[in-house]
Amino acid sequence: MPAEFIWNVRVYYEDTDAGGIVYYANYLKFFERARTEWLRAIHVEQHALLQEHDAMFVVKSVSAEYHAPARLDDVLKLTLSIEKLGRASIQFVQQAWCGEQLLNTARVKVGCVGSDLSPRAVPPSVAEKMRSTIKTD
Repeated sequence: MPAEFIWNVRVYYEDTDAGGIVYYANYLKFFERARTEWLRAIHVEQHALLQEHDAMFVVKSVSAEYHAPARLDDVLKLTLSIEKLGRASIQFVQQAWCGEQLLNTARVKVGCVGSDLSPRAVPPSVAEKMRSTIKTD
């Protein structure tokens, strides 16, 4: 598994605002989908995580910086890497690119919680899969 996960998404009409550019909040949707696809790529199924470990991931915080707009029909390259893997949380750095142009950078902190929404440790088998994707420069 590469240290940086890449997933592509095309911009549809529904993603744009009246000015024909991607509505700012839709980057959060794109990044959510990329995290879901990343979990699939490391063989972590969210429904199984809940059923087998009574654990699920929820977004705790997001900070996003917008650099340039995306437009209808653009193909965006979404990147994801783990900045920090804690006992019960994961800090991601996610970016959206169109060609060589950086459009958006977000830091997303995700917490692991039980079905009662109380914090819990990331299950060891899941943490090990995540750890294997962390860049070691």
